[in-house]
Amino acid sequence: MVTDLEPMIIALPKGRILKEVMPIIRRAGIEPEADFDDPNSRRLSFNTNIDNLKIIRVRSFDVATFVAFGAAHMGVAGNDVLLEFDYPEIYAPLDLNIGHCRISVAEPIDLSKTDDPSRWSHVRVATKYPNLTAKYFAQRGIQVECIKLNGAMELAPSLGLCRRIVDLVSTGDTLKANGLVEIEKIIDISSRFIINRTAFKTRSSEIVDILDRVRKSLDG
Repeated sequence: MVTDLEPMIIALPKGRILKEVMPIIRRAGIEPEADFDDPNSRRLSFNTNIDNLKIIRVRSFDVATFVAFGAAHMGVAGNDVLLEFDYPEIYAPLDLNIGHCRISVAEPIDLSKTDDPSRWSHVRVATKYPNLTAKYFAQRGIQVECIKLNGAMELAPSLGLCRRIVDLVSTGDTLKANGLVEIEKIIDISSRFIINRTAFKTRSSEIVDILDRVRKSLDG
């Protein structure tokens, strides 16, 4: 765990969510140094205009891990990631109302014409969310075999790896382009402002200040 003498760190996800969250961060009065906006920069850690506050930029799936293990004090993560890892060390007090999508079950269009999900007893799926997926199907009394993939889930049915996938869906265009159709929604997803619980106790005044800034940014 970082000490009080070290900078406070906010972990932000790369990619699409970063573009959505930065207006919130900036309205909160937090401005990273110029390199942050340089597309050619390879840096991952940035100072801000607030003394003793840094921003790090990491993969969206890794934000929760950085926060849970105390490498970052705060961060922004989708509740898909939070549900998958279920870290008890993370407190998620604020829904940022960005990064909207859903986790769904999808299968080939031809299969969907005759398939009846209510009659499933055992399924095999490809997913990067094996824990979340296993819990969902267990609640329905369905045995599930999860094949862990980190990407290109849409290829799995056509290549015979499995008949169904569980993945994030936004517009559904990627599913359609690969001959798949969404048949069940598991859960709606949005991004949350998260805090390391120990840091919240040991550096509460600093964290509450940032949390209040972000909350007011959302309200404003």
